Amino acid sequence: MSRKAVYLIMAIVGSIVPYLFFGRFFAAEGLDLVAFVSSLFVNGPAGGFTSDLLLTSFVFWLWSFHDARRFEIANWWIIPVVNLLIGLSAALPFYMYLRFDKAELAPTLTS
Repeated sequence: MSRKAVYLIMAIVGSIVPYLFFGRFFAAEGLDLVAFVSSLFVNGPAGGFTSDLLLTSFVFWLWSFHDARRFEIANWWIIPVVNLLIGLSAALPFYMYLRFDKAELAPTLTS
């Protein structure tokens, strides 16, 4: 199996797993976004994980934006959308999938 296929599989898995948890929440609470966001910070560990993920997502957006310009990856805008609607577990491998062919063709950078 190619590395590109692994990225695609990881993006699919990264889309399904979070929604197993989100789906349970929304089935129990309805589409209550205020309760959803409140639950993300319900205690110290949950708040720590949520904060870490939010900061990491922001850094990923900055890096992927500049990287996408470097490798001329069309439709970069979909990456933050995937990150916001699903999560970093889907957005990061999906971006790696989109960038795979371009990055493989790029000359190696040496210092």
